[in-house]
Amino acid sequence: MLRTEIDRIGVVGAGTMGSGIAQVGATHSYNVVMRDLEPELIEDGIATVESSLERLESREDLEESSDRIRDRIEGTTAIDALADCDLVVEAAVESLSIKREIFADLEGVCGEDVLLATNTSTLSITSIASVLDRPERVVGIHFMNPVPIMDGVEIVVGEKTTDEVTELAHEVARTLGKTTWESDDKPGFVTNRILMPWINEGIRVFDEGVATRDDIDAGMELGTNVPMGPLSLADHIGLDICLHASETLYEELGERFKPAYLLKRKVEAGDLGKKTGTGFYDYE
Repeated sequence: MLRTEIDRIGVVGAGTMGSGIAQVGATHSYNVVMRDLEPELIEDGIATVESSLERLESREDLEESSDRIRDRIEGTTAIDALADCDLVVEAAVESLSIKREIFADLEGVCGEDVLLATNTSTLSITSIASVLDRPERVVGIHFMNPVPIMDGVEIVVGEKTTDEVTELAHEVARTLGKTTWESDDKPGFVTNRILMPWINEGIRVFDEGVATRDDIDAGMELGTNVPMGPLSLADHIGLDICLHASETLYEELGERFKPAYLLKRKVEAGDLGKKTGTGFYDYE
C-alpha cells in the first residue's frame, strides 16, 4: 500500500526548481529535506529560499513568519537523510542517466510505500522509472517556474504508474496550493510540447527581421493575452533550458520541433537569459 499521510517531503536538487519546491512545501506546513551533492549548493538553495520568503513577507503574502517557514527546511548532502520522507521529488538536471541513478539510489533508501516523483519537463517518466523494481510508484509532478508564484502543476503518468499513485500526486499538489492537469507520458507532455515551438517561432521571427524584439513580445502579449511574449519568456526560463527541451523534442518528434538557429547561437555565446544578465534582453 502507498503511504497516504504525507508529513515530510524530500527534494533532490537545491537549484532553482528544487529550492522552489522546498519553499512551497515548507510554506504549506510540510517538513522538507532538501538534498544536493555539495554543501555550497545547499547553501545557495537555502539563500534563494530566504530571499524569496523575505520578498513575499515584505508584500504581506505569507500567513506566518518567513523564519518559521525557513525552519521547516533541512539541507543535507546525505541521500540517507531522505529515508524518513513520505514523498520524494527529484529536481536534478535534465539528464536521463543522472535521474536514473538518483532513482536507483532512492529505491535503496526509501520504503516501498513512499511515492517517488520527478519534476522533469521533457524526459520520459517510464524511462526514468525503468531502473526500479517498483516503477509503478513513480510519477511526474512537473512544477512551473518560478514554483512559489506559478499556480499550475502538470501530473505525468508513466506506463507503469498506478491510478493510486496518480491520484495521490494530484492530491499532494493541491495541498501545496496548486491546480493540476494531467498528461500521458509523451514527449514534452502538454506544456513544453506546445510552448517550445511557440518560443522557437518567436525567435525565428526576430532573427528573420519580421519585427523588433519589443514588438514581437508586445504583439503576443496584447494580441493573445499571454503575460509574457516568447523572447522575454525564453530569457526567464533560461535559453539553455529552452534549447535542451527543444533538442529533446526534435529528437523524438522530428522537424517541426527543430531549435531556432539564433537560440543555439546565444547559448553557445553564454547568453542564457536573465540568470546570466543577458539573453534577448539585457538585465545588467
